[in-house]
Amino acid sequence: MDRFDAMQAFARVVETGSFTKAAETLHMSRSTVTQLVQQLEARLRVRLLNRTTRQVNVTADGAAYYERVVRLLADMDDAETSLSDASTTPRGRLRVDVPSPFARMILVPALPEFHARYPEIQLDLGVSDRRVDLIGENVDCVVRGGTITDQSLVARHVGDLQLGVHASPAYLTRMGTPAHPRELEDTHHRIVGFLWARTGKPLPYAMRRGDEHLRAHGRYVVALDEGNAYLAAGLAGLGVLWLPAYMARPHVAAGELVSLFEDWTMDPMPMHVAFPPNRHVSTKLRVFIDWVVALIEAHAPVRR
Repeated sequence: MDRFDAMQAFARVVETGSFTKAAETLHMSRSTVTQLVQQLEARLRVRLLNRTTRQVNVTADGAAYYERVVRLLADMDDAETSLSDASTTPRGRLRVDVPSPFARMILVPALPEFHARYPEIQLDLGVSDRRVDLIGENVDCVVRGGTITDQSLVARHVGDLQLGVHASPAYLTRMGTPAHPRELEDTHHRIVGFLWARTGKPLPYAMRRGDEHLRAHGRYVVALDEGNAYLAAGLAGLGVLWLPAYMARPHVAAGELVSLFEDWTMDPMPMHVAFPPNRHVSTKLRVFIDWVVALIEAHAPVRR
């Protein structure tokens, strides 16, 4: 039995709650993972996991052992990365998930600079606006806009997206230019709805001007769950958009979008980098997070 493989297999079963999921994330067969955990239990002479046909639960001894295993695996990772020039040249594979507009407009264009600085880091980049199961999908970290509601994650607030309201010239020519956000509730005006991953439905936007406070809803003919498609619908004249400044800026400059309600303000959207609390922040993950923080700071600094 390879004790390192066995400990890694046991830790992943605890984190995913499943031998099958653990095997998938470790690129092993389910039988191999099962055998490794059984051999580990035989060596330790304790039961680490309670297995039923439907679920896997960690025992009291297993929970205590898991906490030690996580620290030991982290120390081993640090020891490996400290050898040779690894401390100055982080290496290895990272799985990261980021919002699609952020990837297209900010992160991916900046990747050549990251690769030049850290040529030994291999990025597996998931690009989506969906909720990601970090442990179940073996993702090292995610970049997300909005409030992080999953209390099981470590979330670092890294920036704030300033929001504004926009529409295409074609839409305004056809429907007229609203002078007040409440006009978006009128029957002839339309918004483009964004289906938030947390709720699966469009949410109202809080807006204020002096003593006026309202939550803008609006009616939509199309709602989407992906940021680039959401922007494309607005550019096509399908309705009014609420956009982060970095997404709207180039299209406003090109005359493809018009800013609305500029005397109104909205709360910024917080940006977070989140990762599982038991996921060791390795050198390669730490330098990636620091790079993303600097990248967001340049485009959407934290509002003080």
